[in-house]
Amino acid sequence: MNTPEKEHISDWLQGLQDTICQGLEKLDGQSNFVEDKWKRADGGGGRTRTFKDGDLIEKGGVNFSAVHGPTPPKILEALKLKEADFFATGVSIVLHPNNPWAPIIHMNVRYFEMDNGVWWFGGGIDLTPHIIVDEKAKAFHDSLKKICDTHHKDYYPKFKVWADDYFYLSHRNETRGVGGIFFDRLSEDDAITKEDRWDFVKDLGSSFVSIYTDATNNLRNKECTEADKNWQEIRRGRYVEFNLVHDKGTKFGLDTDGRTESILVSMPPRAQWHYDFQPSNEDHLRTQSLLKKGIDWVSK
Repeated sequence: MNTPEKEHISDWLQGLQDTICQGLEKLDGQSNFVEDKWKRADGGGGRTRTFKDGDLIEKGGVNFSAVHGPTPPKILEALKLKEADFFATGVSIVLHPNNPWAPIIHMNVRYFEMDNGVWWFGGGIDLTPHIIVDEKAKAFHDSLKKICDTHHKDYYPKFKVWADDYFYLSHRNETRGVGGIFFDRLSEDDAITKEDRWDFVKDLGSSFVSIYTDATNNLRNKECTEADKNWQEIRRGRYVEFNLVHDKGTKFGLDTDGRTESILVSMPPRAQWHYDFQPSNEDHLRTQSLLKKGIDWVSK
């Protein structure tokens, strides 16, 4: 087996963007992606694909980028790296559904390397229900565990805890949703090769459409109330807070002079903030009570 080179990885990820966009258009059945190609002044560029006013998806984005050049000082300092040119490529997805019973989903798969030989894979996927449905949360985690277990028995337990810690609004003392998996700086060791890491990343990326299809099945048209829609926009507000305050991908994109419109495509179309809001609806209260680390969602 040949060690995957950056050009091969980038080409595959660009194809993944195509496959996911086609799958989501079919799943939604009403709207289509609009593409915006862009170039980065210091090297590279990408394809931003946005989606709006669908039957399932109110707003979403599936972005591909491959950028390169001198590593900005902020990145060198933040990642504790020695000065060298960098190359970074990845696909990033955020979907905001119309119906408050359907969950927000995010996925990112990425590769980073430097001219001095440093390289790693990173990524993650998490589900953010506005209203938590236990069987959907369990099915989501079951799918992720199955993918992880195919590659390494330690992946799911390690990456699940990592996601709980990462997708966490420390200023609110709550998780963003029901978690998922998160991993970063996965490189080679005595037992795991670059090819092994890459196979895992490919399997995760290829699973996205089927995972979101399952997560929204029987929920996208579920009857909802005005209170549910209001709660959805309040939870979207929390999503905005995480992306602007805590998300490392947002910071990396801005610090490398990425395209601001593409970086912020993860923002919802509408969100609300209320002073000291306290939910009163039973479903909303229960959801609030489950926004915490350490819940074992895997089916027994």
